[in-house]
This record gives sequence, structure tokens and C-alpha cells, in this order.
Amino acid sequence: MAHNESADGTAPHNRPDGTGGTPPPAAVCLDGRHRVTAWAPGAHMLLGHSAGQIVGHPATDLFDGPLSHPLARALGDGQDWSGRAALRHRDGRRVDADVRATPVHTASGDLSWVLLIAEPGRREPYPGLPAADEVTAELMGRALVQLPLAVGVFDDDNRMVGANHEAYRVMALDAEQTLGRRLGEVGPAPLYQRLEQLSEQVLRTGEAVTVRISDRARQEGRGRVYTDFVYPLTDAGGQVRGTSIAALDITDQDQARRRLALLSAAGAGVGTTLDVVRTAQELADLATERFADYVGVDLLDSVVRGLAPAPAADPTTGVYHRVAQHSVLPGCPESAIPTGEPDLVAPDSPMARALATGHALRHRITDPDMERWLEREPARGERAREFGIHSYLAAPLLARGTTLGLAIFMRHRTPEPFDMDDLHLAAELASRAALAIDNARQYTLQRNAALALQHSLLPHHAPRQTAVDLAFRYLPGSSRDGVSGDWFDVIPLPGSRVALVVGDVVGHGVHASAAMGRLRTAVRTLADLDLPPDELLTHLDDLVLRADHEPAEEPDPEAPHHPEAGEVGASCLYAVYDPVTRTCVMARAGHPGPAVLRPDGDLDFPELPAGPTLGLGGLPFESAVLDLPPGSLLAFHTDGLVHEIDRATGFAPLRRALADPSASLEEICDAVLDACCAGPPADDIALLVARTGALDDTRVAAWDIASDPAEVARARKLVAGRLEAWGLEEISFVTELLVSELVTNAVRYGRPPVGLRLIRGATLVCEVSDAGSTAPHLRRARTYDEGGRGLLLVAQLSERWGTRHAADGKTIWAEQRLPAGT
Repeated sequence: MAHNESADGTAPHNRPDGTGGTPPPAAVCLDGRHRVTAWAPGAHMLLGHSAGQIVGHPATDLFDGPLSHPLARALGDGQDWSGRAALRHRDGRRVDADVRATPVHTASGDLSWVLLIAEPGRREPYPGLPAADEVTAELMGRALVQLPLAVGVFDDDNRMVGANHEAYRVMALDAEQTLGRRLGEVGPAPLYQRLEQLSEQVLRTGEAVTVRISDRARQEGRGRVYTDFVYPLTDAGGQVRGTSIAALDITDQDQARRRLALLSAAGAGVGTTLDVVRTAQELADLATERFADYVGVDLLDSVVRGLAPAPAADPTTGVYHRVAQHSVLPGCPESAIPTGEPDLVAPDSPMARALATGHALRHRITDPDMERWLEREPARGERAREFGIHSYLAAPLLARGTTLGLAIFMRHRTPEPFDMDDLHLAAELASRAALAIDNARQYTLQRNAALALQHSLLPHHAPRQTAVDLAFRYLPGSSRDGVSGDWFDVIPLPGSRVALVVGDVVGHGVHASAAMGRLRTAVRTLADLDLPPDELLTHLDDLVLRADHEPAEEPDPEAPHHPEAGEVGASCLYAVYDPVTRTCVMARAGHPGPAVLRPDGDLDFPELPAGPTLGLGGLPFESAVLDLPPGSLLAFHTDGLVHEIDRATGFAPLRRALADPSASLEEICDAVLDACCAGPPADDIALLVARTGALDDTRVAAWDIASDPAEVARARKLVAGRLEAWGLEEISFVTELLVSELVTNAVRYGRPPVGLRLIRGATLVCEVSDAGSTAPHLRRARTYDEGGRGLLLVAQLSERWGTRHAADGKTIWAEQRLPAGT
């Protein structure tokens, strides 16, 4: 006869110790939503689920089919219930069991449940069920005694009259030391005093309460966390005759919750800025508050300086700096390395082992390797002895396969040493912090590259010209997106005129800086053609539009498209100031207009025709002409400055900054930035300030020339006389030759009226204009040709020459360098 079956054909039960016999009833705890919160070993034996597999699941997962109507109604009404129920084993088979459901109310009114479950035997197992007898009562008593929850019973005088084995184990006391005493008399621990007060409250009110209490178990010296159920014991008449306290050890669940909370806090609180040092300090602050008594963070020198770490076969050979640290003690006195100082990574140190292995490692201060290391590090050893450091953990900071540094965790006020769970938690914290630090490092690299590129493309000195006095400023923004594409330029034009340009490429980073460089080059190229501002912006718009439709490389049809900076256009303001006519012609493409301060103190923001942003295509641009008295002030800026201005006060700060006529242009630039920017600007700011000059009749001479070849001689004579008056006889011969060729060309090929003008500015400019629209061009004359050498002669005799067109004709100009000292 096989011995693996009982006499009635059923399989015998196994006790937790492996012996045969009837197991204790299973205990299950539910919360107010009827989800499993605790799962005793007896429940595991009965239904096959481990705690990890069932905790958190709804109670309906325990039953084979829907709940019976009486049980469902009892759970809904918060009433006691006992009876037979069909449960479902983890392997899917049905398990018939006797169930008792007891509600427990907390002080805040929340409801939880305790279920006691047992397989039915030959006799009914619970009092209150049909045909209960003394054997059943004995089994119930044994179930209470052997229940893996700490349970104590107290009379109406709040004195302990009984407890199970688990309760005595938790208290580290026996029956002789506890029975007949109040909990406050058992020990001085605040836990016992708190539970005694709650028991008195339940005796007085008859309302059950549930509390969460931390304790330090005497025999383990480690903190434990319990959920304590304090509920009344009533007689048949409903009179409260005593209380019972059931304590469920939830230490593991609490620690898991704390670790998850710490990781969640790390995700939200580490890496809030794109600064490597600040990110390291956030890690130290957070981990000290919730995990360790001291945290120090060392980073490679290259990471601190915003450089890419050089690849090294041995990461322990790098230079590390203590960039951040925090302690439960003010001033971090237990640290032997001050913040900002190098931290030597000795070959046999715990830091070196962590860096070499790439894994977090924990050590007790009494480990032989630690003792040998501290003997060679007297400063660290002295701190360890003075502050009682007993547990040490080092975790490397690794991100994207690169070693960035390491984090050091120590405990001296917390009695528990770091355990394996702490080791895994520290490794996860270090991993998350390393990723944030690497993101900050890469951002710094890209920002520095964009700044270097942008500074290399922007003008560093104002070019030589006489039309305006200039000052400018460029401030990179503090946005996390990086440097944007703000830019400005000053371009000398023929006739002592000057072009003033300011613009902004959409986007941030290196791509925006590169797009800005391309746009600035295009503007300079178009400016050499001496186009009116509206025509120049039209050509610039076409260039941007074509660039957006010409990818630099063959795109991958399956790859997602990520627009780069400049693909959606840019804004630009182009202005040309003429010191002879004292007018400024402007056109804008989606850019804010300038501020204009006239010599009489009148400050306004002229309304310019609103042109579309560059890159849209198909829409016209219009120019506006401003008459500007000498000494007028023009302030061109990008929209970063406008964003910094308080909308409530409008442009008042800008008005005040520009209103001081005695201030130099450099002082005005500083005043504008101080008035409009309370702190680091969120977006890039480009500011260009120009004070207009004028060339009066003493420096400009103009004559009308008749459309007759005989006028060439008169033109030469007029020019010679004016050069003599200016003291420029030295260049009179060359100038007369230039005038002769230009006037001859205008009389022969142009249309009247013809005009001649000399402008003495930084150079001497000779201009001849006519009403014709045909532009001359250089051509090679053959040996016996009678013409074709005039413009070639002009090109050889002048510094530069060119043609500009206007609505009423064209102007051919030639520029000469003035003699030294004039």
C-alpha cells in the first residue's frame, strides 16, 4: 500500500517544517479595494501562490468563479462573514475551503480585511460554523499560536492575557515577562507606548484602527516596519471585553517602496540643469537625504572642463576631482577631500576596484583590504575612526560606455551597513546620474562648439567707414536648447554709404550657427551688387528657399525626418544709410524694426512694411526711407532683447537707456542690456547701435554734365580744381583720367541727364550717373580696336569700381585710396 495517500484517499498535508499533519490556516490581508496586501506561508501551501505572485492582485483571483452572494454582500457592507467557499489553486484546480472574513477599520475610516482560510476536515474547523466542537476550538487555538503574524490579546484592563509564538519572537520576551502587564510596562520603547494608547482608544470607542509603526527589533539591531491592526473583542451582546493587536511585518515591502521612491525622486531631481557640477551635487544631496550619511562625487577633469573624456585602457589613471559632496553633518567633516580638490585614486583603493570592474562595490571598514588601504591613507583613516564610518560603497559613473567619474557612499550615523539591495540601488542611482551628467557634458560640448563657430562668424571690430559710429554686443542665451542663430553685420558700400544688417536664424545649436554663417555670407555677396534693400531681401529669400529644398545628402526614405535649424526660415533687417543724402533705406523680413533716437530727444519705433520671414517665398518685400539728421541714433536688435522687456512697462527701459545724449555708444549698449535684462537672457541677443554722421558740401562736390563729348574736358577741369581745394593734388592726375573715362562712357553710351560727383570720405569716390539702364562691362580689346579699353583703365587705376542701379538710371563709381596724412 502506497504511503503517499491518507486513509480516505486524499493526499496528506505537509507542515512548514516538512512533517506530515494538518497545516495551520492560511492568513490573507486585503485592503479597502479588496486587493491582496499580505500573504502568509499557509496560504502559499494551500493555494500554491507565493507572496510575490499574488500580492497586489484582486481577491477575486483567489476564488473559483464569482463570489457567493452572501460573501460579496458582506465585503460590500464591511460585515463579518464565515462559511464555505470555492477557491482556485495556482495550477487551476478547485479547492473547497472554510473562510472567515473579518473587517478592520482604521482611525481615518479606511477599511481592510483579514481572511482566515482552511481546508475542511472531518470536523468543522471554526467556532461559529455548524457543529463546532472542542477539537475545532483546539485547532483554532493552535492556528492562533502558530499564525505567522504577531498577535497579542488584552483584557478590558488593557493587560496582556495571551500572545502567539510570533509575538514573543518579535518582542524578544517570553510569557512570564509579558502576561498580566500593559505594553508600556513591557519595555520603554515608544512602539509599545503607542500601541498601549491605541488599545485604550479601541477599548473606549469600540472602533478598530490600523497604524504603520517602525521598530528596531532587539535581537537583530535592524529597523523593522509593521502594519498593526488594533481591533475590539466583543461578546455575544456586543460589549467590548478586550482588544487584540495583530502586527504584520512589512519591512521588505516598505524598503522596496522606499527604494522605488528614491529612484523616482532621482529621476525628477537629478539632472534638472545642463551643468555637470550641479547635477553631481543633486545626486549627493538626494542620496544623503534618503540613503547614506555621506555622499561624494568625483568626476574626471575633462568632464568638469566640458571636454570629451579621452579613451583610456585603465580608468583609474585619470585625474578625478571632488566636485560635489553632502553629509548629514554640517560641513562634511568626515570627508578628507575638500570640494574642488583632486582625489587620488590609489591602485588598491575601493574606488580603483570599482572603476576597474565597472561595477558598484561595498565594503565594511573592518575588511582587511580596507584596513590596509586606510593605513596608507592616514587622513581618510583618521576621519573613519573619528566619525565611526563603518560601511563604504563606491559606484562608477558610466554612461554610453564611457567612464565619467564615481560616487562614494558612506554610513556612520545609520547603524545598518549597506546590504545587497543597497548595492543594487546605489548602482542604479549612479547609472541615472551618469546619464544626466553625460547629457550635460554633451550639451556643453555642443554649446561651446556653437559659440566658437558663431563668434568666428560675427564681426569683432567695426570696419573702417565714415557714415556712422558703431558699437555692438552679442550675448548667448541660457536656454537648454543651446545657442541660436542671432547675427549682425556692418558692410561698407560705395559712395561712403554703409549697410547695417541684423538677423536671426530659427533654431539652436551648431546647425543654427552654421545656417547663420551661410546667410551672412549670402547677404555680403548680395550687398556687393549694391541692390536696394527690398531687392536684396527678395534674392535672399530665394536663396533660403532653394537651400531648404536641396538636402546635403541623399535622405533615407525609411528614416524619420528631423528638421535642422534654418529649414523653416530666418528673419532679417537690412538698412542702407547714406551720409550724403542723410537718409536710411530699410526693409525687413519678419524681423523687429529698430529704435530711432533723434538729436532732439524724440525716440520712436518707426513702422516699417512687414515683410515675410525668409524661406516662405512668393511674397513681396517693401522698403521705407527715413530722413535722419546727423547725430541720430539707430538701435538694431534681435527678438531676444524684446522678449526680455517687461510687457507691462513696454519699451520704457529701452527708452531710458537710449535717451542720454552724452553717453558713448559703448555706454549706451551696456545701459540697454542692463535695463532690459534682469539676468542671463533666455534667448540670444544681438544689439547694434549706430550714430549717424553726415558729409556736407565741404566734402562732397556735384556737377551736371551736358551730353556732349566736349564736356569731358570741363569735367576734368572741375575735378582738378576741387582736388586742389581739398589738398589732394597728389592724386589729381589719376582722378582726372578716371573722370575722363567715366564721363566719356556716360556721354557716349548712356542717356541724359549726366551727373558727376566727388565724395571725400575714408576714400575718394568718383561717381558718374546717367538715365540709362545698360550696365558697362569689361571686355578685351584687340590690337587695332579703337575702343574697349576705358573700363579696363578704370579697373587698373582704382582700388575698386562698380555699378549700382536705381529707378531713374545707373551710377558707375570708382574708389581711390587717399594719400597718407590727408
